[in-house]
Amino acid sequence: MATHFRSYIWDPVLIVSQIVLMQCIYYSFLGLWLAGVDSLVQSSRSLDQIFSYQALGFATVQGRLSMMAFILNSLTCALGLWFFIRRGKQCLDFTVTVHFFHMIGCWIYNAHLPAALSWWLVNIACMALMAVIGEYLCMRTELRAIPVNTGPKSNL
Repeated sequence: MATHFRSYIWDPVLIVSQIVLMQCIYYSFLGLWLAGVDSLVQSSRSLDQIFSYQALGFATVQGRLSMMAFILNSLTCALGLWFFIRRGKQCLDFTVTVHFFHMIGCWIYNAHLPAALSWWLVNIACMALMAVIGEYLCMRTELRAIPVNTGPKSNL
């Protein structure tokens, strides 16, 4: 009966609760970042900024600021992965899950899949940033040195 280092036990309730938590982190911090961006340019807030693919674009200042908010949100979500998921090998899974559900939400909101290239580029870049930075932070924590000798030394 050998024990495995950091053995993984299948816990669907934990996984579903972590998915819900990451979605809450994603949308709440995206809302905060967009509110901060909107306060810079005195723009009105709406759900279009989150779900409409026309809101993200290189042509307008508001579009570029919204893209910046999405990128900053991926950094914030990477911290969420580090703080709540804590497993480097699961960061990509949770990142893709969060962005997949966001794509489904955009699909429902717009009644069709996003068609703008800028929406796809921003979301792919955000996925990459969130996964890589989250995995880096988790791996640093996982690879932290474990002190073995904590007791007093004896002279032999």
